[in-house]
Amino acid sequence: MFYPFIRKALFQLDPEHAHEFTFRHLRRISGTSLQCLIQQNVPDKPVTCMGLTFKNPLGLAAGLDKDGECIDALGALGFGAIEVGTVTPKPQPGNDKPRLFRIVSAEGLINRMGFNNLGVDNLVENIKRTRFQGIIGVNIGKNKVTPVEQGKDDYLICMDKVYSYAGYIAVNISSPNTPGLRSLQYGDALDDLLSAIKLKQSELSSRHQKYVPIAVKIAPDLSEDELIQIADSLVRHNIDGVIATNTTLDRESVIGLKNSEQAGGLSGKPLRAKSTATIARLYAELNGRLPIIGVGGIDSVEAAKEKLDAGATLLQIYSGFIFKGPGLVKEIVNGLSPK
Repeated sequence: MFYPFIRKALFQLDPEHAHEFTFRHLRRISGTSLQCLIQQNVPDKPVTCMGLTFKNPLGLAAGLDKDGECIDALGALGFGAIEVGTVTPKPQPGNDKPRLFRIVSAEGLINRMGFNNLGVDNLVENIKRTRFQGIIGVNIGKNKVTPVEQGKDDYLICMDKVYSYAGYIAVNISSPNTPGLRSLQYGDALDDLLSAIKLKQSELSSRHQKYVPIAVKIAPDLSEDELIQIADSLVRHNIDGVIATNTTLDRESVIGLKNSEQAGGLSGKPLRAKSTATIARLYAELNGRLPIIGVGGIDSVEAAKEKLDAGATLLQIYSGFIFKGPGLVKEIVNGLSPK
């Protein structure tokens, strides 16, 4: 109810400053008695996916809480899952600022953050302290300074460190803001990476006596042939799930709008149709052999249902959460039928 007024104030700030301001205050109340001030009562609507039971189908997408600083506070809003990251083996500052831009009239965001984070060890310590009862996903990536041909080593390092603490692990090979990263989505490079990841998963599963599912996050800018090839690779390597989609480089839906010329990945409402089309094509190709987590432009019950109708099992929001506020979580979960 109050979010439109809060948003008006936050939108007077630079987007990254607004994020830092919000998180600074969330950190202060996270895990304290003051957390009840933001608590939302959201009904349980359990969904089983990747062998895990999510208390409801709506999760927070990676990118908002990169370092797992506010898991408890964000979890109090009613999310069934919180995906933290993208995290890398070593801390890195990310790309130069400014690197986050609003396209207010289109309810979109452009970011070229570049995996700014405090490193995987810091993230693990934050997860250890959380009391969140939902599923925690950990989104992993490679450091910018790591050559692409050695990129799989970074993913394996992160897997080793987060395995004990993650509900699932998301492998991010689709951010447009780390040079060369998206090349890992194709051909031999993808097969090599997935093979190494599955081998590591098997090793860690035996060591920890715990199976942590792996999901791969893909881009919305893939051709039909590329989507078919990726689907084939995911099935052949027994990957547990796929997250569709990351941000887009396509600007067709925002041409001429303020900030539309900025480099980076576009998210929010302008991504909705492209993401849904990717999910639908992927679903047809996978034929139920692994589940899809749908993300991209979900800002209403209608948009959420659209993703589910296209073939998604779970949903994630990010930009819609920024534009619509915490009430969107409750609105979507309340509006979805129990599975």
